[in-house]
This record gives sequence, structure tokens and C-alpha cells, in this order.
Amino acid sequence: MDDGGIQEEPPTSARFMTPTRSGGSRWVDGSEVDSSESAGWSLGAGDERSAGAVLTEASAAPASRVSSGTFRRRLGKRPRRVDSLDVEAMNVRGAHGHSSKELSMLSTIAMAFQTLGVVYGDMGTSPLYVFSDVFSKVPIKSEVEILGALSLVMYTIALIPFAKYVFIVLKANDNGEGGTFALYSLICRYAKVSLLPNQQRVDEDISSFRLKLPTPELERAMFVKDCLEKKPLFKNILLFLVLMGTSMVIGDGILTPSMSVMSAVSGLQGQVPGFDTDAVVIVSIIVLLLLFSVQRFGTGKVGFMFAPILGLWFINLSSIGIYNIVKYDISVVRAFNPVYIYLFFATNGIKAWSALGGCVLCITGAEAMFADLGHFSVKSIQVAFTAVVFPCLLIAYMGQAAFLMKNPLAAERIFYDSVPGVLFWPVFVIATLAAMIASQAMISATFSCIKQAMALGCFPRIKIIHTSKKVMGQIYIPVMNWFLMVMCIIIVATFRSTNDIANAYGIAEVGVMMVSTILVTLVMLLIWQTNLFLVMCFPILFGAVEFVYLTAVLSKIQEGGWLPLAFSSLFLCIMYTWNYGSVLKYQSEMRGKISLDFILDLGATLGTVRVPGIGLVYNELVQGIPSIFGQLLVTLPAMHSTIVFVCIKYVPVPYVPLEERFLFRRVGQKDYHMFRCVARYGYKDVRKEDHGFFEQLLVESLEKFLRTEAQEIALEASTMEAERDDVSVISEVPQSPACEGDLQTPLLSDQRSGDDNRIGSRDGAPVLPASSMSAEEDPALEYELEALREAMASGFTYLLAHGDVRARKESFFTKKFIINYFYAFLRRNCRAGTAILKVPHSNIMRVGMTYMV
Repeated sequence: MDDGGIQEEPPTSARFMTPTRSGGSRWVDGSEVDSSESAGWSLGAGDERSAGAVLTEASAAPASRVSSGTFRRRLGKRPRRVDSLDVEAMNVRGAHGHSSKELSMLSTIAMAFQTLGVVYGDMGTSPLYVFSDVFSKVPIKSEVEILGALSLVMYTIALIPFAKYVFIVLKANDNGEGGTFALYSLICRYAKVSLLPNQQRVDEDISSFRLKLPTPELERAMFVKDCLEKKPLFKNILLFLVLMGTSMVIGDGILTPSMSVMSAVSGLQGQVPGFDTDAVVIVSIIVLLLLFSVQRFGTGKVGFMFAPILGLWFINLSSIGIYNIVKYDISVVRAFNPVYIYLFFATNGIKAWSALGGCVLCITGAEAMFADLGHFSVKSIQVAFTAVVFPCLLIAYMGQAAFLMKNPLAAERIFYDSVPGVLFWPVFVIATLAAMIASQAMISATFSCIKQAMALGCFPRIKIIHTSKKVMGQIYIPVMNWFLMVMCIIIVATFRSTNDIANAYGIAEVGVMMVSTILVTLVMLLIWQTNLFLVMCFPILFGAVEFVYLTAVLSKIQEGGWLPLAFSSLFLCIMYTWNYGSVLKYQSEMRGKISLDFILDLGATLGTVRVPGIGLVYNELVQGIPSIFGQLLVTLPAMHSTIVFVCIKYVPVPYVPLEERFLFRRVGQKDYHMFRCVARYGYKDVRKEDHGFFEQLLVESLEKFLRTEAQEIALEASTMEAERDDVSVISEVPQSPACEGDLQTPLLSDQRSGDDNRIGSRDGAPVLPASSMSAEEDPALEYELEALREAMASGFTYLLAHGDVRARKESFFTKKFIINYFYAFLRRNCRAGTAILKVPHSNIMRVGMTYMV
């Protein structure tokens, strides 16, 4: 299945912005856009304008107190609003909160059961290897080592996954979406911290949108917001943390399949005669090949069995744990006393600190509770962990500790040795399946991170295949899948032991946890406005624990800990370089914008021949005429009769409703037939990569925009005529003919129509009169619609820039190396824009461009 797997139905009523005479805006369906400031109409170079959107000097002249006063009162009655292209993510309906209804208790329980197979696979399989790794660093000499290690594991699970993630971090979601990028997008909506300068002026008011009371917390939030917005260093640090957390998730996705599969397969060593290390490696590689080969079918094809298998796995853990506790030593419940942690460190010293690197393995996968939040609800994840995962894991570790109290030499194979002999093969099969499911969860998380990074401009374009028409989050990335497979096979064949892989395991997980702690602390300060004492307790408590674990796992760098750091550093360099180059390229395009005065001087023919057809000029600018258009005018012998500047823009929200996706605006005068279209997507939206669907939707939307514009012109003309008549009746002051004539001129004249125009209101504003002209009654509208249909019949042409980005000669050597070589290499080898659009080559025209940055 190709990337367009999810079918998007055309909207019943697309929504567009139409400006008012006061510089404001309104959706085409009549609903208003609320804002506290209006956007002025600029006449400078590069700004789109039309005479219909500009007030004439005469209309503002004080020739008559009565007329001008009436005119100002009429404008003053209208709320101040913003221009259509100044509307950003915070004006998207539902962007400020969950729009989904509260789930019933039965639905929550059913969803909680499903989380077992997706969220808790990695953490659920940790009893396979935690104690074996801990006691490889600290030999068992007495019960202090056993009870101390058990107490460490119990309180680590209680503190990090249970206290931190279940009760705090899960609440810092972005409209139900979790993960590092979700936190970043949430912060971007409240502060202007994105390095890509395509945000609009209305974003400056986003932070105060939900902050109402003048409390000390509000002042602190505004101070934090100002620091983030005004200090480029803070913006770069924040982006670096987000990219580092994401790259560590990818690094974790490389190690998890290797560790989980090898731990499950190694159980055969003591059970099958002659099954040595080489056999473990070979079988593990075969399982990994099978695991990655079925990824292209999508998790939806095999995911129906995940939850029952993990549910059975947790039942086995608790059952075997209770059996071992009752049979061997029930006194292991003493580990609830944290004094054994002190005795553990006092007895073993530096070895105990080194053993923390094995103890941290019990919480691997904790970040998945937050990262996979988009597929479930907060309450379902909380219920599953509190009622099933947490007690089952505690019982499992207590059972293994009870077994070790009587069999201290069995630490190397503690999990399988503690399983009753009659249950070995059923448990082995379930453990192997559980390990594969745990690997699947991390592989899917890696795919999701890559997709979100691409949407936010932090990763090169690569092919993404949507494997489900029902679940939008189920994706498959072939390049990443085969890369992960090759890396996992190399790791298994090189390390050949779970203990050696465990030395490399955990560093990435702890790093992601520390990044989430920093970002959630920022959310508390900026958005939640939590009490300062509580805010400081969060990073001090959890950050200190995570820092101690980080120092422990970093001590294993020479023993294999360098591996996840190497992978994370590689992806961090790729993402940061791509974002850095993309920002510089956008800034270069902003500097190279073409003045609209220059286009207007060319006339309606644009200085060339206009031939039937629709030309879609793809660019990244949300305002202004891109430099590629000037290159097209110089290069091509003719230009299409209808020109649409298309900008695909990702806004910092998870999803943008289809009916709110497009913003239209006219560029120049009516006879130029030039428009701008901004298509907005959320970072988790699925783009329908079918050019035919997009073309049809665009034309339908443009046609509706033209009809609405004509209706607005009729409304403005009738309103101005009525007010002119009222003024002439009550006026006692002589008026000059010039001023009177100016008041007769509608603000959006038919001769020089401006940008998008406005119709009725949602809350008591005027609606269109029944006498508004239809297309048959308005010759100008009928002519323009007929011209649009003829252009559509002649076909679409995609006008793209084949850009080359180069650093300026006076740039530093470092910048030249990054842009001219590394970034250029990524651009040459990433997926081309035409491949993403799936446009036939016969419909594409390219123009060479060089961007000096």
C-alpha cells in the first residue's frame, strides 16, 4: 500500500477567511475569528494587496464631521480581527483542549486492556534480564544484596513510571498526544520559540489567551515566555533538547529488539542440550529477520493478538511470582523497607553504584506510556499500569528474589530457573512472543518519531506508508525499517550476550527521561502556572534520581555504552543539520521576495502570454510572492491563465480538521487571476498523496471563495449606499463633492477587489441579504468562474524550484562545511517533492534556483 492509504473525504463546506473593511477577517461560513488586534495592510515590497483592502485618503479626510463620525462609528462597532493569513494554529478549532467525549468506564477498561499490547511490552519483559545484569556486577554474598537490589527495583518502578509518568507527565499532553515533539509543539503554541520564521503576528497573544488572572504565576509565565522568545540561545537549547530526546528514542529502538529477543531465546541454553551461544545468536537473528520482514504489513494485521498475549504474560509473571514467594521465602516483603537500599550501598560501595546500570533496565519503556498516548486515553494508561502492570511486576521481582534466597547461584538465568519445570515451554513461547511485541512497540515508536520530525522540519523527506485506513498512527517507513534490522543483526552478532548488550542498554532511556523532565518543568512554568515550590520539587526530585542513574549507565561507555550514544549522535546531527539548513533557506526566500508593485507594473498579462491552465507554484512562504515566480516569468515563454501560490504549512497542533485546512486569498487585481492557498497540517496529520484529489478539492474551494467574494462585494456596496443615504438626510454641514463621492465608493470595489472578503457573522453580525447576486446575476463572477473551469479543463501544471543551497563566500568554514556538503548531501538523497506529491512527470516544470544563505 502506498502512502495515501487513508482516504480523506472532501469536506461538505470548506472554510476560508475573508477580510473586513476594518482589516479583520471572518470564515466563509460566517463564523468569526477572535483576536485582540488587527493586521494592517502593508503596501511595501513583497506584500500582497489590492485596492479594495485599502482605505483611500479622501475617505479618511475630515471634510464632514457628521459623515466621518458616522463612518468611524460604523467601523468602531466591529471587533478588531486579523487578516486571514495571520491566523495560526491557536485559531484552529479545538486546538486548546480535547474535543473528544469522556469515555465510559467499560470503554476505559477495554482500552486499558489494549494498552498492555502496545505500551507495556518493553517494561513487561524486563524481568527477563534485570536481576541477571544487577548480580553480574554485585555478587550475592548475603540476603542484603538480594533484598537491597529488590528494594531498589521496587522503589525505582514506584518513583519513575508510577509517580512521575502516571500522575504528572501524562497530564502534559498536547490534545491527547504525547512524546517529546508533542511537548515541544505545546510550548511553541504558548511561546514563539520555533526557529522557522513562518509564524504570524497573532502568535504573540497566544500565551495570554488562557491566562486570565493577574497572579504571580502569570507574571512568571510571561517572564519565561519573554525569555524564550527574545533569546535565540534559549530557542536553540530547547530545540537541541527536543532533538536529543528524539534521537535517543531512535537509539533505544535499535537496542530494544536485540535485547528483548536475545533474552527470550537465551532461555534455551540450559534446557536444550548443545544449544550454545552460537545457536542463540543464529536463532535470534532469524527471529529478528522475521520481525522486521512483517513490518510492511502493518501492526494492524497482527496487532489484534498483542493485548491477549501480553495479558497472559503478566498473568504468568504474577502467578510464578506468587508461587516462588510462597514456596521459597515469604520474608522478601521486607524489601519494602528502604533501609535495605542503604545497606546495599554500604556493603558493596562502588559495585552497588555500578549495579544501578542494571537496575535502570526495570523502567525501560516507561517513556512509551507518554509517547504512545495518542492511541489511547490518559485514564486507560493509568488504569492499566495501576491495576495490572505495577502489581504484576512487583510480584514477579519478589518471586525471583525469593528464589535467589534459596538458590543464589542461579542469578545468571534467574528468570527461567525460577519457572517450574512443567511450565517451561509454555512460558518460553509466551516470553518469545512478548519480546517480539516489546520490540514492535519500540519500532513503531521510532517510525512515529521520524514522521513527527519530518512534519516539524527536522528530518529529511523519506517515504512513509500508511498501513491502515482506520488507525492513522499506523505507519511503515521502509528505509528506517531495514536500517534498524541491519543494526540489530550487527549488534546481536557482535555482542553475542545479553549482559554485554545490557551494558549499552538504558543510556538512551535515561536520557529521554531527563529531557522529558526538563520540558514538563517548562510546561509547568509557562502553561500550567503551578506554584513555584511544586515546580521546583519536580526537577529536584525526579531529575536527581535520573541523574544518579545516568552517571551509573555512563560508567559503562567503554563496555558498550558508546553504541546508543553513537546512534543518537548520528541522528541528532542529521536532524539538527536539516533544521538549520531549512531555516536558512526560508530566510533566504524571505529576503528574495518579489514586490507586488513589480507584478502590478507588468499588467494582467504579467509581461508574457497567458495560456489556459492552472499553474500551482509550490513554495514555503506564507506571505509575499516567492522569487521562483520571477524566475518562471523570465524562463517560460508563457504563463498559465490562473496562478495559485501553494504553501504546505505544518502548525504546532496534532491534527487540523479538513474543513479548516485551507486559507485562500487573492493576489493582485481580479484580472490577474492570481491566488494564494495555505494548506495547514498538524504534525500527526496524514497527507493524502493523490494529486487528483488535491486538485479537485482546491478548485472546489477556490470556486466557493470566488462566490463568497462576490457576495461580500454586493453586501459592502449595499451597506455603503444605505449609510450614504442616511448621512445625506441628517447632515447639516456642507460637504465637498470629492468627499461625498469617496463615501460612495465601497471599500472592496468591484474594479479593484482586494483579498478575501467577508460574509455573515456567527454571533449577531449582519448576514447576506436575500438580494445578494448569484453567479447568473453577476457577470463578473460568472466570467471568472467560467475562466476557472476552462483553466481546470486545460489541466494543472506543478511549478517547482530545483533549488541548490550554498553558503555565502564570507561565511565561516564550519557553516560552509555544514551547508555545502552535509546539508547538500541530505538534500540530494532525500525524497523529492514530486515523489511525495505523486504527480506525473508530464505535469511538472522545474526551475533552477540557487539560495545563498
